[in-house]
Amino acid sequence: MDIRRIMRKLPHRYPMLMVDRIVELEPGKRAVGIKNVTINEPVFTGHYPDLPILPGVLILEAMAQVGGLCLLPEEGLEASGETPMVPLFTGVDNARFRKPVSPGDQLRIEVTVLRVRGLVGKIAAVATVDGQTVAEAELMFAWGRV
Repeated sequence: MDIRRIMRKLPHRYPMLMVDRIVELEPGKRAVGIKNVTINEPVFTGHYPDLPILPGVLILEAMAQVGGLCLLPEEGLEASGETPMVPLFTGVDNARFRKPVSPGDQLRIEVTVLRVRGLVGKIAAVATVDGQTVAEAELMFAWGRV
């Protein structure tokens, strides 16, 4: 899924759109997304200017966005005339940050849906750079309108 399709599905825009491409997708089951980290990210002007590191909360947000894309139906929402319901990030469990993420890194985010019951769901997410785990977490969602 390219960035144009992602932008039709997610309400996020610059600077908070944290996924550049979806490279694998099994709707409702699993997804793999890519975030290319560049020095042009606005956060790097203030998050350690001499040693820029992507904040962990933005890694969690990238995980949530890939998870949201996984939970959305593959087709249909963007064609709807009314404001669609989307999965909203509501909580995090067991977050661990293993290694720093820096400009020039390509963040690979793998999510697996653990469960969906009614209007709530939970995913497991792992973020890697060059095959090494940099972060992992379980994220909760509730369906709502933005």
